[in-house]
Amino acid sequence: MLFDYGTLRIIWWALLGVLLIGFAIMDGFDLGVAMLYPFVPRSETQRRVLLNVIGPVWEGNQVWFILGGGAIFAAWPLLYAASFSGFYLAMMLVLIGLILRPVALTFRGKIDSAAWRRSWDVAFFVSGVVPSLVFGVAFGNLLLGTPFHFDNSLQFEYEGDLRGLLNPFALLCGAVSIAMLTMQGASFLASKSDGEVARRATWFGACAALILALLLSIAGAWVALRIDGFVVHGDIDMAAPSNPLWKSVGREAGAWLNTFRHAPLSLLAPLFAYLGAFGAAIALAKGAARIALILSSASVAGVIATAGFSLFPFLLPSSTHPDHSLTVWDASSSQTTLALMLVATLFFLPIVLAYTSWVFHVLRGPVTEAGIERGDDYHY
Repeated sequence: MLFDYGTLRIIWWALLGVLLIGFAIMDGFDLGVAMLYPFVPRSETQRRVLLNVIGPVWEGNQVWFILGGGAIFAAWPLLYAASFSGFYLAMMLVLIGLILRPVALTFRGKIDSAAWRRSWDVAFFVSGVVPSLVFGVAFGNLLLGTPFHFDNSLQFEYEGDLRGLLNPFALLCGAVSIAMLTMQGASFLASKSDGEVARRATWFGACAALILALLLSIAGAWVALRIDGFVVHGDIDMAAPSNPLWKSVGREAGAWLNTFRHAPLSLLAPLFAYLGAFGAAIALAKGAARIALILSSASVAGVIATAGFSLFPFLLPSSTHPDHSLTVWDASSSQTTLALMLVATLFFLPIVLAYTSWVFHVLRGPVTEAGIERGDDYHY
C-alpha cells in the first residue's frame, strides 16, 4: 500500500477535521441566519429575504454533516458507536433542530395567517440555536472527558446523562459555538442582501466576532489553568490493531497544550481563529462583506482546528476510565478499509467541491426587498 497504517490513521484524523470544518463553514451560514432571524428583519418582506438567502443552499450545505457522520462510521467505528450511543439524547436534539429547519421553511408560507407564520418563525430560530449550542457543548465535554468505559469484550457503557453534559465549561463552549456561527451567518447574510437587512447583519456580525474573540480567550485560559488534559504513557504502536484497552493514560495539568508546544505550526490554528474574527469585524464595519465572509470562515476553521490539535491524539477521552479513552491509534478501521476509503474520498471530494462552487456561482447576487415585493421568482 502507498501509506502505512499509522500514516493512514493520521490522514483520516485530518480528513475528519476537514469535514467538520466544511460543515461548520457551510452549514454555519444556515445556522447563523436562523439565529439572527428574530433580530435582523423588521417586516414580513425582510423576513422573506432571510429565508430566501439560505433556502436554495441549506440542503447542499448539510451534505457536509452527512459526510462527517459517514466518515466517523466508516473510519472510526468505535468512536461512532461510543459517541452516538453515549450522546444519544444530545444527538436527538441536534437532529430535531436540523429537521425543524426544512419543515419551517416549507410550511411557513402555506397558510396566510400571522399566528401560523409566527409559530414557524420560532421553530426556524430554534433550528439554529439548538444545534449550535449542542455542537459547542459536545466539544467542551471532549476536553473535560466523558464518563464511559469498555468491558473485556469491548462492549461500550456510558455512565453519564444529558444533565451532566450541561456543565459550566461545556456551556461556555456552547456560547463560543453560538457566537462563531452567528458571525458566519451574519457575514453571509451581509454579502447576500442589501439595505437595512445588510446593515443590521453587519452590526450583529461585528459584535458576534468580537464576542467570539473574548469567549475564546476565557475558554483558553480555563483549559490552560483549570482542566487536566490526558496523556498516553509509554510508547505508542501506531500500526497496532485497534483496541482501546491496550494502553495506559493519565491526566496532567496543561496536557491539552502539548501539541502546541511540540508542533509550533499548530499555533496557526488559534492565530487564524483570532485574526479571522477581528478581521471579519473590521471588514464588516467597512462594508466589505465578502472579505468578511472569507475571514469569518478562516476563523471558524481556526477554532475547530484549535480544538482538534488540543485533543490530539485523543478522539474521545474517558473521565472515569482514562485508559479506555479512544485515540487516533486505537479506534480506527482496518488498514485496508482506510486505504479504500481514501481512494474514494480523493475521487468524490473534488466533485462535491466543484458542484458546490458551481451552485454558489449560479446563485450569486443579493436577495433584495425590491425583488421580493415585485414577486420575482423567490420560493419562500
